[in-house]
Amino acid sequence: MDKVVWNESLNIGVEVIDTAHANLFRIVGKLLEHIANDSNYQNACKEGLKYLEEYTMKHFSEEEAYMRSIRYRGYEKHKKIHDTFRDQTLVSLKKTLEASGYSHMAAQRFLGALLGWLTGHIMTEDQAITGELHTEKIHDRSFRTSLAAQLVIQALENLFHIEATLADASYYGQNLGTGLYCRLCYDIEYGGKVQILLGVEDRLIRRGVGLLLGLPAMQDTELVQEASLQIFEQFLHHMSKLFDSDITYQLSKEELLTRDEFRSDFMTRYPCSMQFETRLGNFVFCARKWKARRRWGHFESSALQR
Repeated sequence: MDKVVWNESLNIGVEVIDTAHANLFRIVGKLLEHIANDSNYQNACKEGLKYLEEYTMKHFSEEEAYMRSIRYRGYEKHKKIHDTFRDQTLVSLKKTLEASGYSHMAAQRFLGALLGWLTGHIMTEDQAITGELHTEKIHDRSFRTSLAAQLVIQALENLFHIEATLADASYYGQNLGTGLYCRLCYDIEYGGKVQILLGVEDRLIRRGVGLLLGLPAMQDTELVQEASLQIFEQFLHHMSKLFDSDITYQLSKEELLTRDEFRSDFMTRYPCSMQFETRLGNFVFCARKWKARRRWGHFESSALQR
């Protein structure tokens, strides 16, 4: 079984915050051990998850207090992310887990999703508090492929600390093999929608996420898929902030796809379709956008210009 450990490279340099993050990972690690080794893990899991939820909320309060103390300019948006996680994401995850009767698979998915959300949040929003996340602002309100490529490369480097290059600016559906495939749908604050399709080779996911969690590679399929989906969701949310714009993108739907579902969806046409190479494997990013303006009763599709 994968044993989750705190990766000190995720420290942001604020002791009270770093200590809380390390404790959160320790708690998740203990819960995973119970699930793997205890035949009557359900009761321990229920109590452990209750404690984990309480500790997470305490951590959010301490982190928000620190941001107020330094007059952090991103406080309001950061707090909103905490509130959304508490009031929506966590509630949804708990309902799914409880409906399953705390099944082994559902418990792993719950912890994987939680671990992925925490990791992605730490690497984007939390590191931004102290300026540990290095990003280059792109002053363009469009969604051109050339700019999207810069954002994806920067996000991959921030995420996996690995060099990425654009291998194909016109990906046409060639097979990636075994990997993670997902679709993320966003509502734009002033109307319109953005849909993103991702494909990531298995080796890049397992090695990349494993390195984030202090492991040589991730082996648990359910855990790695849920953790990866949440990590990518956090980074895609952060990518939108790199544009010189105050427009808010709100996630409305996230779905893990099979390889066949990915190929079927891809064939519906994504004007922005790119394939990236890293030393650990390939990454596919596809996107399309609909404007708020309606034409003949439907959203007008907006091509992503190259």
